[in-house]
Amino acid sequence: MSTTKPLLIIAGNGRYPFQLAQAARRSGVPRIFAAAFENETDPSLADHVDDLRWLKVGQIGKLLAYARERGVSQAMMAGQIAPKNLFDLRPDFAALLILAKLKERNAETLFGAVAEALAKEGVQLLPATTFLEDALAPQGHFAGPAPRRRAHQDVAFGLQIAKEVSRLDIGQTVVVRNGTVLAVEAFEGTNEAIKRGALLGRSQAVAVKVSKPNQDFRFDVPVIGPLTLEVGAEAGLSVLAVEAGRTLLIEPDRLRQLAEEHKISLLGIQP
Repeated sequence: MSTTKPLLIIAGNGRYPFQLAQAARRSGVPRIFAAAFENETDPSLADHVDDLRWLKVGQIGKLLAYARERGVSQAMMAGQIAPKNLFDLRPDFAALLILAKLKERNAETLFGAVAEALAKEGVQLLPATTFLEDALAPQGHFAGPAPRRRAHQDVAFGLQIAKEVSRLDIGQTVVVRNGTVLAVEAFEGTNEAIKRGALLGRSQAVAVKVSKPNQDFRFDVPVIGPLTLEVGAEAGLSVLAVEAGRTLLIEPDRLRQLAEEHKISLLGIQP
């Protein structure tokens, strides 16, 4: 995708915002602004955008004001907010108005409400994979050693379990071995679930990460990156399977290099 409109990146932690900023530049985006969050966003992101504004998690009013100030009509969410900071939310008045209208308070409803608030300001929230189509996981075995036959069976089993768990909105990652579920992701996130499960799997653990049914890709795209493989390698992970075409690879070249170094098979799968 290419565009001549300026872009606002709502930037969480990790390398995702950097990868997005670089891809947007290559696609011809003329000006890139970033809303950064204290204790989350890497400050060096300022070197990759035209302007960066620091906010506290929960300052929705200031986020909307920044979008108005910069005259943006397109925005993207990139990077996560640590669970501990979501629990320490300090909402401003605009955020309190949003929260008061929500019957359920989870990531999907919260970010969906933020998307609606941006839309009222004339700002379209683009899919989180925009400009990054080349970094989506391909189908089939794409890095690391070829997996064993038993691993393929565990991938198929893990896919079935992960899809059901994600349907229930519990998590999107499971770790299995020989047809046994070792770990299910919940609030702690993918890396911690892999760490728990792979330690139990004793170098034969298979992790499967999927998207949720009807997942809103504007703010909730499945992601794996170098840290995922480092955590997996330390715990003894053997195979990591992700949903092809729907999972974003952070630093893809580095990811493939680590898969070879740590002998972790990376697979892109389809339900």
